[in-house]
Amino acid sequence: EAGATVLGAAGGDGSLAAVVEVALERDLPFACVPFGTRNHFAGDLGLDPDDPLGALAAFEGEERLVDVGSVNGRVFLNNVSLGLYASFVHDPSRKTRNRLVAALRLIPAALGRGRRPLALSFETDEKREERLALLALVASNDYGGDTFAELGSRERLDEGLLHLYVVEAVGRWTLLALLAGAAVRGSAEAKGLVEWASPRLTVESNRARLHAAVDGEPVVLEPPLELEIRPRALRALVPRARA
Repeated sequence: EAGATVLGAAGGDGSLAAVVEVALERDLPFACVPFGTRNHFAGDLGLDPDDPLGALAAFEGEERLVDVGSVNGRVFLNNVSLGLYASFVHDPSRKTRNRLVAALRLIPAALGRGRRPLALSFETDEKREERLALLALVASNDYGGDTFAELGSRERLDEGLLHLYVVEAVGRWTLLALLAGAAVRGSAEAKGLVEWASPRLTVESNRARLHAAVDGEPVVLEPPLELEIRPRALRALVPRARA
């Protein structure tokens, strides 16, 4: 209100999203300074996730228009996750910066007797399906061939589409193959893995509340979940290319 021309934030993905909401409201450019656990958004934006000081050059950098997603009105930069991964995020003792460690920790939980799939209904403008999901993830833009998008990266941030990845409650050997990253690009046809793309998505459940991870932050959401993409809505700043 005093006339700021740029908004910036140093933090992890969940912290950045809160400031991004204000940048969107005021139509101001946004500078991302990676200073969190994973820094997925910074990496996908082309910044070095481990160099917060280098990212400060973005304040005098150039604009890049990128998409943002929203779930029930809440902005997210990366993705919204339900099921197995979300349960890990809600347990602070499992928090880790190492992606490989995070992936390996999913395996015993996914193969254990205590795993409880979610009965979810997914609806786009074109179709509606019901799935028993061990893990469901809705991402802003495509994570390519990575089976578990939370651990991957995106080539584009301006595709204008949400991507839904669902790992169904399948047999242990099939699930182990998916967890190990055996599915490759085009893996939406692989048994146990479903992928859709749409600008809008509704997720319904017979549960009154769902534990979720929004940009890696633990939240509780009330279904139905209304998700949509806001194409090229964010004026993200990046350092100017160096000679």
